[in-house]
Amino acid sequence: QVQLVESGGGLVQAGGSLRLSCAGAGRTLSIYAMGWFRQTPEKEREFVAAISRSGSFTNYADSVKGRFTISRDNAKNTVNLQMNSLKPEDTAVYYCAARVVDNPTGLSDMYNYWGQGTQVTVSS
Repeated sequence: QVQLVESGGGLVQAGGSLRLSCAGAGRTLSIYAMGWFRQTPEKEREFVAAISRSGSFTNYADSVKGRFTISRDNAKNTVNLQMNSLKPEDTAVYYCAARVVDNPTGLSDMYNYWGQGTQVTVSS
C-alpha cells in the first residue's frame, strides 16, 4: 500500500502561481496513474488533472486547461501540479490520488489511494 503526502499549498493572490507536490511512501508511484482533485465545503470533490504511469498521457478539467500542468518524476517518486494564473475559484483543498489501473481518468471513484490534502487559498 502506498502513502501519499501533499505539500506546497498556501495563500496566493489572484494571478499568482503555486506548485503542489505529492510524495509517495511505502511503494513507488511509477506503478500508478496519478490524479489531482480538489474540494470545497460547498462542492463535491472535483477532478483537476491526471497523468499516466509513464507521463505520456495527461487529462485536465476544462476549468484548468492552459493554466495547470501535471507532471511526474518517477525517479524522485513525486507528482507535481504547477498552477499558474490562479483565480479565487481555485480555492480548495487539493488531494493527490493514485490509481492501480493505468488510465488517468477524472472519475474519483476509480482511484485507490488518497492523500490528506493541502489547502490552496487564492485571494482576489
